[in-house]
Amino acid sequence: MAGSTFVYVTYIRTSPEALWDALTSPAFMKQYWFGMHIEAEWKAGASWKMLFPDGRVADTGEIVAFDPPKRLALRWRNEFRPELKEEGYSVCVMEIEPQPNAAKLTVTHAMERDLPDSGFIKAVSGGWPRILSNLKSLLETGQVVAAAHPEVH
Repeated sequence: MAGSTFVYVTYIRTSPEALWDALTSPAFMKQYWFGMHIEAEWKAGASWKMLFPDGRVADTGEIVAFDPPKRLALRWRNEFRPELKEEGYSVCVMEIEPQPNAAKLTVTHAMERDLPDSGFIKAVSGGWPRILSNLKSLLETGQVVAAAHPEVH
């Protein structure tokens, strides 16, 4: 399933609690996610949606796991690109582990079904590094690396 899974690991000089807050706060999220944010009632079983800055829905799904400040899992489907929506749902798991003077963040994004050439996984493989670099930089320095995403309009 190499083509249907993306994994990214980073270490951020922050606490697990501050990292958790950054991952679940819509106002903070807008700063590192190119103006986008998730609206959700943050609990397992609740639905969520990712909104573009103009209010259009980008992605939707369900919160599968909610264990602050350790693990967040989202069932996730793209809503704005028909060819990606057609691929169906993926699951994105964000795991936070305390480290000396830092928090380790592991993001694993995988399709629910085996799609060796998943266009969705290709898309998130380009998006997650930009988003997580912004998140890391914002938490550590107060500034993002990139203010605009080249593929988000």
